[in-house]
Amino acid sequence: MGSPETSVSWGTMRVGSQTYKDCKVWPGGSRTWDWRETGTNHHPGVQPADLEEVIKKGVKTLVIGRGMTESLQVPAATINYLKDQGVDPVVLQTEKAVKEYNSMASQGLNVGGVFHSTC
Repeated sequence: MGSPETSVSWGTMRVGSQTYKDCKVWPGGSRTWDWRETGTNHHPGVQPADLEEVIKKGVKTLVIGRGMTESLQVPAATINYLKDQGVDPVVLQTEKAVKEYNSMASQGLNVGGVFHSTC
């Protein structure tokens, strides 16, 4: 299965027929990204534990949307974790991240994403 098309507006992520505030997407699926599961906050930001589920789906590239104003941090340790897992990280402002993710998905690439839809 391919990675589902995704769209964003402030506070809303749409993945196929599903609507989320923040979300995780992978080939064939998606779900809400609940920061409380891993204690994530804007600082220090995205933790490896936030990404494990998507990586286990076998993605080769993971796109991280840092929020509309890029308030969500992505520490070097998280980038290093992705690289150690053989996953190429792409970190962008969320609107740009969604555009890049959709471009990769439309090319049939094995791509996943985690997206923050506000700040």
